[in-house]
Amino acid sequence: MICLQPITKPSVLYLGPRKPLKKSLKTLTPIHSLLQYNRKPQLAGETPRVVVITSGKGGVGKTTTTANIGLSLARLGFSAVAIDADVGLRNLDLLLGLENRVNYTVVEVLNGDCRLDQALVRDKRWSNFELLCISKPRSKLPLGFGGKALTWLVEALKNREEGAPDFILIDCPAGIDAGFITAITPANEAVLVTTPDITSLRDADRVTGLLECDGIRDIKMIVNRVRTDMIKGEDMMSVLDVQEMLGLPLLGVIPEDSEVIRSTNRGYPLVLNKPPALAGLAFEQAAWRLVEQDSMKAVMVEEEPKKRGFFSFFGG
Repeated sequence: MICLQPITKPSVLYLGPRKPLKKSLKTLTPIHSLLQYNRKPQLAGETPRVVVITSGKGGVGKTTTTANIGLSLARLGFSAVAIDADVGLRNLDLLLGLENRVNYTVVEVLNGDCRLDQALVRDKRWSNFELLCISKPRSKLPLGFGGKALTWLVEALKNREEGAPDFILIDCPAGIDAGFITAITPANEAVLVTTPDITSLRDADRVTGLLECDGIRDIKMIVNRVRTDMIKGEDMMSVLDVQEMLGLPLLGVIPEDSEVIRSTNRGYPLVLNKPPALAGLAFEQAAWRLVEQDSMKAVMVEEEPKKRGFFSFFGG
């Protein structure tokens, strides 16, 4: 049996084995989840905590992670502002179902056309969660916009009259060009989203080096779209393999779930589903660990040997 034992915090998630598989590890048990939300998590670190959610490779689930982690933080009782830093290709408002309420963006704030509080879109479901978009779709930023402008924006959020949020989440664009550099400039923490395939892992390793060069040392990873059936058939790397390759603390493991596509099309994040989807529960646990600056550990447990009967002595 392959499992993750709860180390210090309330979460258990069963993962696949390392390769090569041993004979006693041929069978994988289903994914389990142990939730013990009988207390509010203790917020660690100085607030507001500025966290950039990045990956390098596109399409691995950065925006989905930002939306679900942000609303999970709000449900846990913490205030959060999510900044969509993808210029011209923003999607965070769609995943949150707030696309029709974005009237002003950061560009209008910088141009003096509106106030910062007018550009912030407050979620009606959870009033302690707000969205801020850098620009409108298919628009171009001023030439002077860069890391300094985004840092000014984060400082403005910290000094708001109504108080600074507990978390500022920055949804980073794909790639490692100017948009990436701009997004990581004001951050002091990073969540690296990757999938268990070689192309995503190579990009994730490159991004990890760039984050460390920028002075961001607190980097945790989320492994997305994990399929235990493919791990069992040795067609996908296990989470243990991914962690060994990247050498980063594990914030969460998100299983492949068809509800992700449904929730995206509805503009209704997974963590709000009732009953909760398996991927939604995994995002909630990742948000819990993010609050307490904790990580999860993968533990391999040998499968119990089968009982041998009388005819086993004769090869039966």
